[in-house]
Amino acid sequence: MVSSRHDRPSALRQFLEGQSSAGLVLMGAAALALVIANSPLSAAYEAVLHAYVGPLSVSHWINDGLMAVFFLLVGLEIKREALDGQLSTWPRRALPGIAAAGGMAVPALVYLLLNSAETAHGWAIPAATDIAFALGVISLLGNRVPASLRVFLAALAIIDDLGAVVIIALFYTAGLSLPDLAGAAAVVAVLFGMNRAGVLKLWPYLLLGLVLWVLVLRSGVHATLAGVFLALAIPLKPTPGAPDGDSTSPLHRLEHALHLPVGFIIVPIFGLANAGVTVIGLPASALAAPVTLGVGLGLLVGKAVGVFGASLLSVRLGLADMPAYASRTQLFGTALLCGIGFTMSLFITLLAFPGDALLQAEAKIGILGGSLVSGLLGYALLRFARPDFPPTLSR
Repeated sequence: MVSSRHDRPSALRQFLEGQSSAGLVLMGAAALALVIANSPLSAAYEAVLHAYVGPLSVSHWINDGLMAVFFLLVGLEIKREALDGQLSTWPRRALPGIAAAGGMAVPALVYLLLNSAETAHGWAIPAATDIAFALGVISLLGNRVPASLRVFLAALAIIDDLGAVVIIALFYTAGLSLPDLAGAAAVVAVLFGMNRAGVLKLWPYLLLGLVLWVLVLRSGVHATLAGVFLALAIPLKPTPGAPDGDSTSPLHRLEHALHLPVGFIIVPIFGLANAGVTVIGLPASALAAPVTLGVGLGLLVGKAVGVFGASLLSVRLGLADMPAYASRTQLFGTALLCGIGFTMSLFITLLAFPGDALLQAEAKIGILGGSLVSGLLGYALLRFARPDFPPTLSR
């Protein structure tokens, strides 16, 4: 009997199995960055990041180049799950979508309550969930967490990342170049035209994707958007005559090819380059500064309240269903994990406070503190929450 493509695990489910390892690598990279930034190697660390390789500094190559590949993978996962996976129907999209909206709005409000006009530009810093960290923590819990909650968290984090990209495009973009924007739009049109024409080879898409990245980088819009647009143009259509059409579609081939390098190389390099905050020498007031508290409490309190509250409200109003076999306690524990805002929060920090080392340091302290406490509390709650589902259904 030949199994249908819906009987096989999605790429996202397979990705979840390796997230604990990728999350641990990212944690190690972040810890190493903190140690280096507060050691005699600090000056060399900063010198390397600011050294120019061609037209861009090492830091820019990482944040604008490598992270575009990260967003390419995120975009592929969004498209795959939206067309043929856990987000393929509106009922399945409703709960993570509503939860993601609440999980972005409430942290932003918490931040703005603690910050004046001078520092209000950082309102989006606590609004994003780090997919690698959050899924890494929940994967460490094994079958103590129902599969429905792992899928819910993955879908929420992906939608959350997409929302962060939109925020970056709308609120953290300046000095637009209309000719480059027009060129980028033309390339996007060609990419989607190739999709409609049935082009199934990957190399034409990747070649045009490189051109798109250059144009978007020059346009003033953040270059990571190029990765998302390229992902949406990659065909999911199977290759004709292939014995296993689903796994040989261009989207699946690229998605599986990117998982290991993104999880174990790109994101850890980003963490190593951006988590280094020099605590030694900072004024004591930085630990209780409005930016520090706004970011930290936004992640710890705002995320948990926003995700959990929006989820319960949507279930009570009949807009969505609770994740199968999950209790409210487990849902709240998962909402706490959404307060791990490492990668995207650091990313937005650089855009919100360009050139201001003190405000960046305060935001990074808030990110690290809020993410750490959120992760520990979420793990503890899920670790000891009483299971409300049969063990055989947790895998």
